[in-house]
Amino acid sequence: MSIPQQGGGPIERFEQLAEYIASGEKPAQDWRIGTEHEKFGYDARSLLPLPYEGAASVRAMLEGLRDGFDWEPVLEQGNIIGLTRNGANVSLEPGGQLELSGAPVETLHETDAELANHLKEVAQVGDRIGAKFIGLGAAPVWAQEQMPMMPKGRYRLMTEYMDRVGTMGKTMMYRTCTVQVNLDYASEADMVKKMRVALALQPVATALFANSPFLDGKPNGFRSWRGNIWQNLDAARTGMLPFMFEEGAGYERYVDYVLDVPMYFVYRDGQYINALGQSFRDFLKGELPALPGEKPTLSDWADHMTTVFPEARVKKYIEMRGADGGSWRRLTALSAFWVGLMYDGGALDAAWDLVKGWDAETRDGLRREAAKSALAGAANGVQMRALAGQVVEIARAGLKARGRTHGVIADEAHFLDPLVETVASGRTPADNLLDRYAGDWQGDLSRIYADYSY
Repeated sequence: MSIPQQGGGPIERFEQLAEYIASGEKPAQDWRIGTEHEKFGYDARSLLPLPYEGAASVRAMLEGLRDGFDWEPVLEQGNIIGLTRNGANVSLEPGGQLELSGAPVETLHETDAELANHLKEVAQVGDRIGAKFIGLGAAPVWAQEQMPMMPKGRYRLMTEYMDRVGTMGKTMMYRTCTVQVNLDYASEADMVKKMRVALALQPVATALFANSPFLDGKPNGFRSWRGNIWQNLDAARTGMLPFMFEEGAGYERYVDYVLDVPMYFVYRDGQYINALGQSFRDFLKGELPALPGEKPTLSDWADHMTTVFPEARVKKYIEMRGADGGSWRRLTALSAFWVGLMYDGGALDAAWDLVKGWDAETRDGLRREAAKSALAGAANGVQMRALAGQVVEIARAGLKARGRTHGVIADEAHFLDPLVETVASGRTPADNLLDRYAGDWQGDLSRIYADYSY
């Protein structure tokens, strides 16, 4: 989840909303890669999720990172809720999941090194306080009532609202983890093309990275339960954004979409003010019930943009949001997947050629099939495994064309190796987990912690 946005002045013209998105435009030589991943922390002795307070706790982890590795603390109401350092930040998801939002970097070699260093720091603090971390798309054993709530006002408001819309909001907040990649665009046309490819191919990412086949201590019938959750959440703020494939798609059309999404809150003086279900359009007119007579700032707009959760999201960059959390190699592999597709013109053209003939029914069908059956899925004649093979090869060609070397390593394409292996075998991380569950674990899911933790 995002931290409060800062630095935006008053909104005096409606056009500023689209201009905010346009301000993210960058020439290709300035494009960067930002990788975010979440992971579950647990007490190494009890195997229960980390509480906020205590010897083995989220707070102890944040304080250990602060004291041992020169991170600067982020506080809310006196509680440490995050850390910042050199363009990166560590933050908390509602149930205590620890998130690294990496600094914007030029190459996947830097992304991989940043992830390795972060996991090393977390392990060192964890060993001292008795905590461990595991990369999965959904908590395999813990019940909803076992999950702690982090001391963040945003999460209290969201928890209250989730029961009003959809059926799985609180499960998403407290018992799922994802990995996502943030990438740049050069122009409005470039943003639209990248968003179309991102939305159409998110189901491929969901399938390749499927890693959440368990919930409440048993198989849940899906390869990506996290992917299924997002299909049963809040329809107003999730989904595949069919308008992005229509004529006229662009900054203004995206602004209209975000304005139609009900608000969660307004952030003022360190406090989250309840604006649940209210309209940002009313806010622009000075008619927001939560703050009568007050008009929003660009920071308020930036905050509101973080409360929409489609499969790909625009802020001042594009977020690819469709993958389950996983192992270190797969965290870098997701970045490699999208960088290969998006940051080489030939690869982007090839990806668009692959999907431009699909209709909304096909895109939605692939999304459903990815969560249910991963690579074994199909929709309207499109076979997921064959499609994934084509897409991974396009991404590989894109990375080779980028030619970003590191020492004796010729390019970035080797970061796709886990996905090449997955396509070749047809078996995702979820399939392997189910094999272990039915095989040597003999139905004992407590074995997952020792075998799959970082």
